[in-house]
Amino acid sequence: MNQLVTGKFIAQKRKKKNLTQEQLAEKLGVSNKTISKWETGKCMPDYAVVKSLCEELEITITELMEGEEAEEKSSRAYDNEQIIDLLRRTQELEKQKCILYGIIFIAMGIAMQAVSHMIGGSAIKDILSGLLLGISIAEMLVGVYITAKYMTKK
Repeated sequence: MNQLVTGKFIAQKRKKKNLTQEQLAEKLGVSNKTISKWETGKCMPDYAVVKSLCEELEITITELMEGEEAEEKSSRAYDNEQIIDLLRRTQELEKQKCILYGIIFIAMGIAMQAVSHMIGGSAIKDILSGLLLGISIAEMLVGVYITAKYMTKK
């Protein structure tokens, strides 16, 4: 599955049906920016809208994933429900990975903060301690942001 190929296929099918990105977005209940991201290959459609997208574009889920129309006599190894389930699980794993990155940032920030409190005593050590403290706070903020961003996604 190639996101760029799939994106171009979505754009081709949308244009063939004389739909603008905004019109397709409205029918699917997403933003036109989301459609643009799909068509440019920046991201794939969420598993929750794949079925509706395929119905709107009058294509199969297999055709969407392959980025081309299927031949008449082609055989399918998976049915649509299996593909959607696979997409759902893949997207859930991606979400979990991002949450884990956020937690790692928070843990690294806490560790750096502990190290910054151990350093001190001379002017140079105090500067280094302050620098580590600042970096640790920044790391924890980034970790909280990433974790919150992905935990609130559906």
